[in-house]
Amino acid sequence: MYSYPYYYLIPTPMPFYDYGHPYLDMRQQVSAEEIMQQLRSEHGDLYSQLQQAGMNRQIVDYVFSFIVNYTLNQGNTNQSATQIYQQFQRQVPWFSLLFTQLNIPRNVMDRVLTRVIGIVLEIIREDEPAPGQGWSGWESLGGTLTSAPAVSSWQTNRLDVFARGTDNALYHIWWDGSRWSNWESLGGVLTSAPGAVSWGPNRIDVFGRGTDNALYHKWWDGSRWNDWESLGGTLTSGPAVSSRRTNQLDVFVRGTGNRLYKKTWNGSRWEDWEDLGGTLTSEPAAVSWGANRIDVFARGQNNNLIHKWWNGSTWSNWENLGGTLTSAPTVSSRRSNRLEVFARGTGNRLYRRVWNGTRWGEWQNLGGNLTSAPAAVSWGSNRTDVFSRGQNQDLIHLWRGQ
Repeated sequence: MYSYPYYYLIPTPMPFYDYGHPYLDMRQQVSAEEIMQQLRSEHGDLYSQLQQAGMNRQIVDYVFSFIVNYTLNQGNTNQSATQIYQQFQRQVPWFSLLFTQLNIPRNVMDRVLTRVIGIVLEIIREDEPAPGQGWSGWESLGGTLTSAPAVSSWQTNRLDVFARGTDNALYHIWWDGSRWSNWESLGGVLTSAPGAVSWGPNRIDVFGRGTDNALYHKWWDGSRWNDWESLGGTLTSGPAVSSRRTNQLDVFVRGTGNRLYKKTWNGSRWEDWEDLGGTLTSEPAAVSWGANRIDVFARGQNNNLIHKWWNGSTWSNWENLGGTLTSAPTVSSRRSNRLEVFARGTGNRLYRRVWNGTRWGEWQNLGGNLTSAPAAVSWGSNRTDVFSRGQNQDLIHLWRGQ
């Protein structure tokens, strides 16, 4: 064990009191310990940088805890991480003595501590968009929908939206980065809302329930749409689909007994249906934020949101996330270990609940007047697009971020 003669310089961390501080209410939503848990589990590289420079891990943990508490209680969250770090240096000038004693290069100290502050800001801003980053108003994209929409994105600033039309065929409209296309018919006879996902550039896979209640699949291979194929099964809802990696698909449906069923494309063949249990009262929703992670949501027996996930080796049990849903949910992920769940709630308004990497936030009312379940996708770390059917059976669109 190392002996640190300078340790007496470092007082026990104490809360920072700032009466009347205009930023405290928002920060009370997340604790320092929650942020520290996230730093330890997801940002080991920051620990490694200081350890390699000669600092004991215990001391690194103390340093990070001190910085986290300072940012939560003293930092102006409208400022950048660099501005808060400069303020910290002015207000706590003795702190750099610790790094001087260990001969930690100043540039390493500045880089690591500024990044820690940046991570804190990302977490506490998760539910509160920065100026100019709020939700847009709803816009109408026309069409006449007879189902909820589905949406996928295969590159930055690209959106492909699908819905069932008045003739029960699949219809498609897309945003190419500068404008919306016209609607096109992709044929078929659907008896449910579609599900869609993109696992690579210029690739889209779309699923729906057919007239025989089987799962049907159609895909864009980069140059053309392929014919519908039947994948069997007995569906009692529309499908949901996610992709954990290139050329991998996991399709989820409600089947007999209102249980969740999964069918996987493993890159070379379709596997058999797997029964994942539960009692669903809506279509499921699914997303993957990592190569071995899947999160599935649905409405439960009490009209609440229920959640089940795959961690790379096992499926969790179902958990209850509350709420009063009047539609199936949808889910998107803007970055690793982040989830945004949307559903129609009371008053036919859009509601949102966020997993920030550590905890679930409260339900947020985003307004609107929805006549179907929503659909959501994220094509960037600060962008979320949500679609639904509006009062005129048209496609309506809401977004946040750039």
